Amino acid sequence: MESIFGNLTPLPDPPTDLGPGLHGLHSAPARGDHSSPYRTVSLQIKSRLPLLRFGDDHWRSAEQYRIIRTKLTQHPRQPKLIGISSAAPGDGKTVNAANIAAAISLKQQAKVLLADADFRRANLAWALGVRSGPGLAEVLAGDCSVGTAIVRLENLPNLHFLPAGENRNAPAELLDSPAWREVCQRVRQDFQFVIFDAPPIGLVADYDLLQAALDGIVLIVRPGHTNRTQLSTALQTVSPDKLLGVVVNCVQESLFWKRHDYYYY
Repeated sequence: MESIFGNLTPLPDPPTDLGPGLHGLHSAPARGDHSSPYRTVSLQIKSRLPLLRFGDDHWRSAEQYRIIRTKLTQHPRQPKLIGISSAAPGDGKTVNAANIAAAISLKQQAKVLLADADFRRANLAWALGVRSGPGLAEVLAGDCSVGTAIVRLENLPNLHFLPAGENRNAPAELLDSPAWREVCQRVRQDFQFVIFDAPPIGLVADYDLLQAALDGIVLIVRPGHTNRTQLSTALQTVSPDKLLGVVVNCVQESLFWKRHDYYYY
């Protein structure tokens, strides 16, 4: 699976001088929803982030995410638990994880979970503007249940979110536990697709533990940023039966691309 995106930028680092709770963004109070067992919160995304832009003003990138959605949902292996990773930080895996999950959730009656499993650099809660905990770390530590940690995103009713959590010490130990396998089994039963923002491939032990439990991995590559040696190592690290495809991120517009758009439309 290959896809080209125009004018997408990597996720900036979250502010470091903010408390661990809201990361500088405020989520709406939880609202009751009799059709869902999960708490409902509202998204508050900063306008500079290229997240969840599926309207007419962003049709080009939106169409590319729909292509990715089709390739994943129609994949012959029928993966349900999918990790989005990269060779190194800064390639845009977090933005792509959120957008891929959102694109799949736009399908009618699709129930999708977006989970932040990059404990060492958890950015999804900050990017979406929701609370960072309780999350996956607290679930694995036995401090709360999966149902308590997962929230339903009001703006996209089919999309649910499991943040990384706030107590993320010793992430390798959290993932190397029966609790992690139980969580995977639970979300596999409750959701049609689960998209994990995974740590970079080969940099930490967390990735290997995560990959072992997932059905497949999508690798994000950013031209001009991704180191070729690290990319080669990443491709060798992912099991051939787990690599679902590669997404090329932050590709600049070209004359060929403009001609293609003009011809198609």
